[in-house]
Amino acid sequence: MQEKFYLTTAIDYVNGAPHIGHAYEKILADVISRHKRQIVDNVYFLTGTDEHGIKIQKTAAAKHISPKEFCDENFSKFEQAWKELEIEYNQIIRTTDEQHKKIVKQIFKKLLENGDIYKHKYTGLYCSGCESFLNPKDLTQDGLCPDHLKKPDEITEENYFFRLSKYKYKLIDYIKTHPNFIVPAFRANEIIKQLEDIEDISVSRTKSSVQWAIDVPDDDEQTIYVWIDALSNYITAIGYDINEPSEKFKKLWPANVQIIGKDIIKFHSIYWTTILMSLGLPLPETIFSHGWITIDESKMSKSIGNVIAPKDVIDNFNLEHPDAFRYYMASAATLGKDGNYSDNEFKEKVNADLANNIGNLLNRTLNMLVKYFEGEIKSEFISDKNSSIAILAEDTKKQIIEKFNKYEIAEAANSIVDFADRVNKYVTENAPWQLAKEEKYTQCGQVIYNTLESMRYIALFIYPYCPNIAKDILKQLNQEEDFKYSKLQWGAIKEGKITEKEKIKPVFLRLDSEFALDKKRYIN
Repeated sequence: MQEKFYLTTAIDYVNGAPHIGHAYEKILADVISRHKRQIVDNVYFLTGTDEHGIKIQKTAAAKHISPKEFCDENFSKFEQAWKELEIEYNQIIRTTDEQHKKIVKQIFKKLLENGDIYKHKYTGLYCSGCESFLNPKDLTQDGLCPDHLKKPDEITEENYFFRLSKYKYKLIDYIKTHPNFIVPAFRANEIIKQLEDIEDISVSRTKSSVQWAIDVPDDDEQTIYVWIDALSNYITAIGYDINEPSEKFKKLWPANVQIIGKDIIKFHSIYWTTILMSLGLPLPETIFSHGWITIDESKMSKSIGNVIAPKDVIDNFNLEHPDAFRYYMASAATLGKDGNYSDNEFKEKVNADLANNIGNLLNRTLNMLVKYFEGEIKSEFISDKNSSIAILAEDTKKQIIEKFNKYEIAEAANSIVDFADRVNKYVTENAPWQLAKEEKYTQCGQVIYNTLESMRYIALFIYPYCPNIAKDILKQLNQEEDFKYSKLQWGAIKEGKITEKEKIKPVFLRLDSEFALDKKRYIN
């Protein structure tokens, strides 16, 4: 059995409030984390916020507050957003934390002592939106930053540079010999291509240009740039120390997976990994790069007013808990591809999968148990693990674990729905209502038992996506709330009273049901 699982997300830049794109990554991470907790005892989930840089410095000045006050204000928004989405991280790090700043200085000094940092006068094209220098070949035909569509400034500075080029061939070889290092595989090919003409990178700025940052040790004129500051959070958070790493760090590092968006894959797969090489630390097992979330097939943009906060969806559909939103987001895109959010797609998908398929299957089966057997399971109803439906349930369990191991989160969700479809088909084919009419009560009870036991499996399968719905399913089955896969064996529902008519409630209401219709509010 795997001893530990350490996963990280990108740390969010606190210059603005959290939106649906931030939520997508955190939900993916939380779904993976919850699934791994079903299998592994020691799971550690790190997220955080990136709180230095010129944009924060300027925005805080415009608001007439200090950069730290501005960071505190926006950090609380991220913290609250993840609470509302029931993101169960173990730790949230801030790059303004004193311990982080202390270790970042240590790391800078170590890289300098290794001969991998040097001072160099440099003239380059700087985009304030990206907060980084751009290569002329990466600009648009009009000489604009491709992301911000603004002309970068030509800046001349003397900065410290990291000798990234020293490690490029070692990294290329590592990527080629470790097929699971960068997921999906097509991103690995992109990184290898970028590495072919990679140059050393600036890891400091002059204090005259960026004051809100960690100071370079022993140099009053320079501040440490984002590549060392922000990227180091993955090790500073768990107790990395040049002289004496903590026991937590020794147990958790290297990370099993680092989850990041496709826009920052270069920084994590090249900059971060070569810094780790210089420090003599092992590389993360997997860097998982997800796509973006569009809104009604359009890229999110403040200028066109289509940026959505996750709470907007929950509030506007008057959701009792975030399960439907979590499920939709986690299943929005196949491995590494872009996904889309729209109100109609959201409503249609959660109605089909959570209400009509899974919820209705549980509801009608429990009602049949009450109607024909007064809510009681009899010993002759209980099937063994060799029944066709039990074999299908076990096969689905293996399939889901395999998909999670490859970070195919949407694909795993599809496997759950496919299993529920098959169980629904099983009920239709065996028609327990007809068996009861013909007074074939043992056969009728066996069909009902197999369906309820299948629902118990579905509860454990769907728990990472929909923890509240999963708990409600087990409660209605009168089963112990235990989501460990080690307990997931056929035949756990024993003979005896399971339910009564008044205890049977929908685990998820259709969004256009009579219960929800008058409360629902759409996003403008």
